[in-house]
Amino acid sequence: MTLAVLIEQCALALTQAHVSFGHGTTNAADEAAWLVLWQLGLPLDSDFTDPSINRELSDQESQPVQDLIKLRISSRKPAAYLTQEAWLQGVSFYVDERVIVPRSLIAEVLAEGGFDPWLSADTHRVLDLCTGNGSLGILAALAYPDVTVHGLDISTDALSVAQINIDRHGLQHRISLFQSDGLQQAQGRFDLIVCNPPYVNAHSMSELPAEFKAEPALALAGGVDGMDFIRRLLKVAVKHLSAHAVLVLEIGHERAHFEAAFPQLEVVWLSTSAGDDQVLLVTRQALVAGQPLL
Repeated sequence: MTLAVLIEQCALALTQAHVSFGHGTTNAADEAAWLVLWQLGLPLDSDFTDPSINRELSDQESQPVQDLIKLRISSRKPAAYLTQEAWLQGVSFYVDERVIVPRSLIAEVLAEGGFDPWLSADTHRVLDLCTGNGSLGILAALAYPDVTVHGLDISTDALSVAQINIDRHGLQHRISLFQSDGLQQAQGRFDLIVCNPPYVNAHSMSELPAEFKAEPALALAGGVDGMDFIRRLLKVAVKHLSAHAVLVLEIGHERAHFEAAFPQLEVVWLSTSAGDDQVLLVTRQALVAGQPLL
């Protein structure tokens, strides 16, 4: 069979098995293409109209692909765990089961300059809180060549993965990692804090598909209303922000819970491909004003 036919067959198998997506792809066709091309060692942007790419495959070539698809179905692990690679804004990152698969919408806003109006020439120190595999901190370092980045995470396993990615991108001289429960070990003040915290509420956690339950719950579960970590963060963030600094926070589908928890806090909602209510920006001034009510 040809490469294109093999991908079609694999997509059909994924569809019939009712696997869930959301870790780099949103549908069976894209996920099948990713896994097939990866297993065959072909570029993920391969041109299927090229006869040298869309050629007849031998059984020796196609069998490992079919085995990989079967493993994806039987294990219900995200494809990124099977390939140990994930892509965010066109940048490759190493991943394994020690971290959630990077997919933060903050990366979109960062790439599009969505919070640049709040930054300035004085933006030098960036904090990536709940850094996970380090992707947001790395993307920030790539976007802003003059900044240094601190990455904090409570999980030493996650920090080990983040160090792999920092080394992969040659950013050891600009990104430093620290084990910390929230901001407890944060050093000094920062001009920008980005944070993709655990924010999934308890009900949603109980209904997550198996692929999401394969990820570390520590990085997902935010308590009954999803706001446990965020409550602690907003109470102490002011003392870690410089005079004109901002905090950029992802909350996913939890806007209603966020606004119920912090009704008086003035925030700016930033546009993403998933809507205008999943990533917010709050200035230091707004946090100071809202401090008595947090």
